[in-house]
Amino acid sequence: MSGGIGPTGCDISLPKEQELGFKEQHDQQSLKNLNKPTTPQDKVGFLSFNQLNALAVVIVLSASGLVSPEDFAFVFFSLIYMYFIAKVAFPSLQPSRDPQVFNPQNKLLQLYALIGATIGLFTPIAYILEGVFEGDQEGIKAAAPHVFLLASQVFMEGVASSQRFSAPIRAFLGAFYNARRIFTIVDWLRSEVYKMNDEHSGSAWRIHVGKALAMANMAYWCFNLFGFLLPVYLPKVLKVYYSSEYNEKNR
Repeated sequence: MSGGIGPTGCDISLPKEQELGFKEQHDQQSLKNLNKPTTPQDKVGFLSFNQLNALAVVIVLSASGLVSPEDFAFVFFSLIYMYFIAKVAFPSLQPSRDPQVFNPQNKLLQLYALIGATIGLFTPIAYILEGVFEGDQEGIKAAAPHVFLLASQVFMEGVASSQRFSAPIRAFLGAFYNARRIFTIVDWLRSEVYKMNDEHSGSAWRIHVGKALAMANMAYWCFNLFGFLLPVYLPKVLKVYYSSEYNEKNR
């Protein structure tokens, strides 16, 4: 009994113990949330910065009338076919077993991707914008299909990076778009080589820049397809994917 003077010392300590216990559980849960890696599901419904930029390029080039119906059809077909092979051939594994072939923090890999973005996207966009001021209609028309398809590839690879798609789907997209863009680069290079110095070709220095840019893209993307994607990246992705699938079935 408290003797009419209020709660005893034991009665006073009980709420504090409960409060401390609750605070400890809350702190432990907070630490778990901080240590929990961010998964693609946490970003569902939001486009990344790179995807937004790529989508803006696709929209601008589409509105300009520089994109052929064949290129539109190719992008649409790639979207449908990506969902088809994701269901039929390469279903997504559990997130914890989704294979990673290369470390995303690899400095050499980051440099390689940066060179590809500079040669294939940033510089051609600047070339197209500068051609608007110089009136180089032939150069703009020749470079636009490659830029459109590469921007579409960046956007599609962002879509395929979610957990709904497996690693082979992302590898397939890279090889699929790379192979298609080589044909557009061939047309671009042919247009630059046979371009005449008239009112629709821009200045003389621009003709040389256009040739060099088209040749650089041809060299880089041919190596990327035949020297990296097909002989290195795609076999590694398939090997890791099927080994992960086999381990999952035997659990």
